[in-house]
Amino acid sequence: MLAASTAGLFDNGTTTEAITPVEAHGASYIPQSNVLQLPSGHWRYMPAGGTQPVTVEANEPGALRQIAESRAWLERGSVPGELGPQRDAAARALLSMRALVQPNGASAAAWHSIWKYSWPRDSSFVSAAFAHTGHSSEAYQILTYNAATQRADGTWEARTELDGSGPPDGREWQLDGNGWVPWATWQWYQTAPAENRQARLAFLYPMIQRAANYTAGSLDAEGLPPASPDYWELGTETANIGTAAPLLSGLNSAVDLARALGHTADATWWAAAAGRLSTAISKHFAPLGYQRTIDGKHGHDSAAAFMAPPFNDAPADLAAALDTTYQALVRPNGGVVPGNDPDFDWGESTWTPSTSLFALAWAGLADTRKAQPVLDWVLSKRNTLGELPELVDGDGNPASTVPLGWTGSLLIITLTQLQEHSIKTPPHAD
Repeated sequence: MLAASTAGLFDNGTTTEAITPVEAHGASYIPQSNVLQLPSGHWRYMPAGGTQPVTVEANEPGALRQIAESRAWLERGSVPGELGPQRDAAARALLSMRALVQPNGASAAAWHSIWKYSWPRDSSFVSAAFAHTGHSSEAYQILTYNAATQRADGTWEARTELDGSGPPDGREWQLDGNGWVPWATWQWYQTAPAENRQARLAFLYPMIQRAANYTAGSLDAEGLPPASPDYWELGTETANIGTAAPLLSGLNSAVDLARALGHTADATWWAAAAGRLSTAISKHFAPLGYQRTIDGKHGHDSAAAFMAPPFNDAPADLAAALDTTYQALVRPNGGVVPGNDPDFDWGESTWTPSTSLFALAWAGLADTRKAQPVLDWVLSKRNTLGELPELVDGDGNPASTVPLGWTGSLLIITLTQLQEHSIKTPPHAD
C-alpha cells in the first residue's frame, strides 16, 4: 500500500478526492460503494454536495444513501466475471472509473498529480468498458467530451485539463487518438439503446469524420502513418505499431459508422485508406513480429496486442508474435513492461495496462489457457482496498498511482470477452 501515491477514491458524483495510503491503512470499502470503513468503525465519505470527505458514525444516513445509489448504479448495468475475486474486482473497477469521470465527460487517468488529466486513449477504453456493462450514458458522455476537445484539424492533444480548457503543457500530441476514439464510438454504437443511438451517432459523426479524414490524409505513399509518440508518450523516428494498429481499427470503425448513417462517399475513401494501411502493416511490421518500429531498432512492444480483437481481426501470424513478444517483455515479478527498446530502461517495475493487453488479446483469440493466468496476475496486484494500480514494483507491490482507469477498463473488457465472447471487432473495410 505505502509504495503507491494514492490508494483509492472518494466520490459524490460531482467531486472526487483521492484516498491516501495512510488513510487506507487498515480500512476497507463498504461493499459496492466508495464509502470507507475506518479501523475505528467510523465511516468516511464524500457527502452529497460536499467538496471534502467527512468522518461520520457508521450507518450515518447520508452515507447510507450514497451506498444505496452506488449499488443501484451497478445494478442498472452488469458486472462481468465469475463470483468471487473477479466479480469483486470488476465492481470496484466500475466504481473507480465512474469516480474518475467528471460531470462534463472528462475521464481522468487517475486522481493524482500528472495523471489528473483526460487522455483520448485512456478515456476511449473507459468508454468502451462502460458501453459493454450497459452504462451507455457514461460511455456516450465521455465521447461527447472527446468531441468537444478535438482540434480543428481532426486530431487531439496528448491530454487535456479536466475542464476541457486545453493541454496542461507542451507535451507533443499523439496520433493514436485518431484510432482510439472512433473505435470507442463504434463499441458504444454496438450496445447503445436503439431509441436514440442514431441521433446520438449523428451528433458524434463530425468528430469521426474529422478524425478519419486526418488519418486517411496522413498516410504516405506506402500506406504508413507518420512517426508519432505512441502510448509510451515517446517519439519514434519511423512509424510505430502503437500508432498504426489503432489507426487501422479506427478507420475500419469509421467506415462502418459512416455506412450506418448513409455517408457512402466517406466510407469509400476511408475503406481505401484502411486497405492501404493494412497492406503496409503486413509488409513492414509483420516480418518483424510486430515490433515497435519498422526499422527493427526498437525491440518488441506490447502494442502488438492492438492487432488482436477487439481492435483488429488478427493476422494469421499474430498468435506466434504475441507469444514471442510476451516472453521478451515479462519480468521476474510476473508482469510485463511496455517494450524492450534498447534505448529506454523501464527499470524493475511492470505496468498493469501493458500486462492486461496480453490477457485481452488472448481472450480475443479465444485462448483462455493463456489469458487466464495473466488476468489472475493482474487481479493479484490489487491493493487492500481492491483497487488496481498503474505499476507493480520489483517486490510485487502496487506502485505509482492507484486506481488507474485504463487498467480498470481493460479488466472489464477482458472479463466480458472471456465470459460472454460478446465484444465484436470492427469489420475489415472493403
